[in-house]
Amino acid sequence: MKDFYVGEAARHENTAVVSYFLLSAISARDKKGGGQYLALTLTDKTGSFDARMWEEFAGVLETCSGGCYVKAQGRVEKYQGRFQMTLQKLRHAAESEIDVADFQAVTKYDIDALWNELNGYVEAFRNEDLRRLVRAFLDDPELGPAFKSAPAAKMLHHAWLGGLLEHVVFLCRLCGRVAPQYSDEVDSDLLIAGAILHDFGKVRELAWKSAFKYTTEGQLLGHITIVIGLIREKIAGLPGFPDRLRVLVEHLILSHHGRYEYGSPKLPMTPEAIVFSALDDLEAKMQNMRAEFQKAAENGKGADEVTEYSRSMERNLLNSRAYLQGERIEAEKAAAAVAPPSAGSLSMLQSLFGHK
Repeated sequence: MKDFYVGEAARHENTAVVSYFLLSAISARDKKGGGQYLALTLTDKTGSFDARMWEEFAGVLETCSGGCYVKAQGRVEKYQGRFQMTLQKLRHAAESEIDVADFQAVTKYDIDALWNELNGYVEAFRNEDLRRLVRAFLDDPELGPAFKSAPAAKMLHHAWLGGLLEHVVFLCRLCGRVAPQYSDEVDSDLLIAGAILHDFGKVRELAWKSAFKYTTEGQLLGHITIVIGLIREKIAGLPGFPDRLRVLVEHLILSHHGRYEYGSPKLPMTPEAIVFSALDDLEAKMQNMRAEFQKAAENGKGADEVTEYSRSMERNLLNSRAYLQGERIEAEKAAAAVAPPSAGSLSMLQSLFGHK
């Protein structure tokens, strides 16, 4: 196991550490006064932080590149409110030195339990055609296992092994709660089928064997285009699948990002698409918030402080639960400070100093 993880930075501030990392990014940059320095991003299963190497790094550029494992020696410091590492030494790490489990974050939930829950939603479908379509994905010998282990993203929400399955199951739960509220407009089977299939293209868009990265197919096509192609392949092998139902399923997927600027080829135009795009956005935002709160805590932020600016959320955030809990703790401390001494405390003082 590693001796130091990124998530432990607050406990090692201004301390020299030696540890192994996944080198997520590396580039040489110009100094203002002339010369160059190395800007790096170091990653493990607990997160990422920036690192800087100011001198003697020519050999590093020759032997290390993004996506490789490295052994780093440096000092953990805080700069502009964020922890980073100033490096003295860095080298490529041999495969025998690395335990991949130290570098790939994994869902905290039981994968098999999530998978069983997902299959339960499919078995509850009243629409046999939608059941056939979704089963064609889940029972596929390549797509099904990949779906169980895939992350939901490279860096943003649910960026860990099993993250895609976790995200989809959470969405199915939300769909199951919201659909009855709009039962006159929303077909619950169609809504949940869309939830299960909408990100299935990520099993080909992303690679996650060592580091999370985009495949060439993913970079050129994107997960929405990929899953539309998969749907048409699967439907071609499902005799009698209704064409109008195909159109509605495809529209759910094409519109699930909600807005053109967010990558949706179409805006949501059906009741199911409008509900689903809102729930998908909600689920992703809530996970992004959890990650920002965790990062703030790791960087030593107090309960009454907002997080650093979140680029994905386009705002600072405040953990309301921690904020209120902090107020209660402060009130309890204040009350304890002015409370009269207990009988036991008086007895102890009298025994120490005598009673007159």
